[in-house]
Amino acid sequence: MIQNFKRKTLISNMATLRVVLFTGFLLLVLSACSQDCDCETPGAASNQGNTSEKITLRLAHGWPKGYPIFGESVDDYAELVSAMSDGRIELKVDSATKHKSAFGIFDFVKRGQYDIGQTASYYYGGKDPDALFFSSMPFSMTAAEQTAWFYHGGGLELANKVYEKHNIQLMLGGNTGMQMGGWFRKEINSIEDLDGLKMRIPGFGGKVIAGVGAQPTNIPAGELYQALERGTIDALEWVGPGLDLRMGFHKVAPYYYTGWHEPGTELLYFFNKDSMAKLPEWAKAVLMNAARLTAYNMSTATFAANTDNLEIMQDQFPELKIRKFPVDVITALKASNDRLLEEEMARSDIAKEIIESRAAYLKKARDWTEVGVKAYLDSMSESTVD
Repeated sequence: MIQNFKRKTLISNMATLRVVLFTGFLLLVLSACSQDCDCETPGAASNQGNTSEKITLRLAHGWPKGYPIFGESVDDYAELVSAMSDGRIELKVDSATKHKSAFGIFDFVKRGQYDIGQTASYYYGGKDPDALFFSSMPFSMTAAEQTAWFYHGGGLELANKVYEKHNIQLMLGGNTGMQMGGWFRKEINSIEDLDGLKMRIPGFGGKVIAGVGAQPTNIPAGELYQALERGTIDALEWVGPGLDLRMGFHKVAPYYYTGWHEPGTELLYFFNKDSMAKLPEWAKAVLMNAARLTAYNMSTATFAANTDNLEIMQDQFPELKIRKFPVDVITALKASNDRLLEEEMARSDIAKEIIESRAAYLKKARDWTEVGVKAYLDSMSESTVD
């Protein structure tokens, strides 16, 4: 199913994309542009002087070549950009297999080594502590709630405000939905079991578990299984069944815990602002709209993969134990999270603005989630009708 992601998403949307997005929008813009006689398209990696010539841009992502869903979605993005521009924009995609720096996307794009990047923002808290707020936050918004915050609650504007000083412009790249709480070699029965535990967990979640005595670290995707197998780490979180099953974590860590730290994790496209400034408006529109559609396709593909692989896990691996964290563990983690948010709000005005914006939108969005989705699920679980 995962291997068919590219074909399914591209084939089903290609005709509509070319007619609606390209023919209905871009040609009108190009027509207006040609009338102005000011249509140079110099692209960061090209020497074009008119709209009939190709714009070539370089894109780096942080996943191994051909990595399911995450990496494949970037290849889809490049194909969509080509289709929507009628071949006038070419994206040359480099995976981490080629550029050898899974966590280097921020610097690549900031410095202009690549025009575009795709990655997760929370990998770059060391570059800018405010970057942590734009992937997912513990005990915060679900995927649907956070996507609405980005597009309709000022979230994307705040993200671009943070990244502007790094010469980067952002667009959403796809949401994983609810992530699992991780794979553990030993069962977690109390908060004491987290004391000294070495766990691969990035972002704000890593700060939270450090606050209860655990030792967080970050490791690239290609090194995770080996680290867990050799005991370099005691536990790790990755994504969910859709991407975890193929990694084989269940072979060495049979306890699979439900999530708390990443209820809706967003990938982002990074655009070098200097490269974007050289492009005509029609090309910018193509890049941004293709990113938005790719984000939607990646999110639905992740949900489908989680659905399929959870079924496989439950049917084929009876030794796998899916668990919820004990109440005292969740209570302690929530208290650690609350303390850290207070510290972050005191750290800077922009951190305070982001945290307060997220909290305000969460309150409003959760009211509807409770009345809508949660009430429906509750009523279904309480119903005696099969």
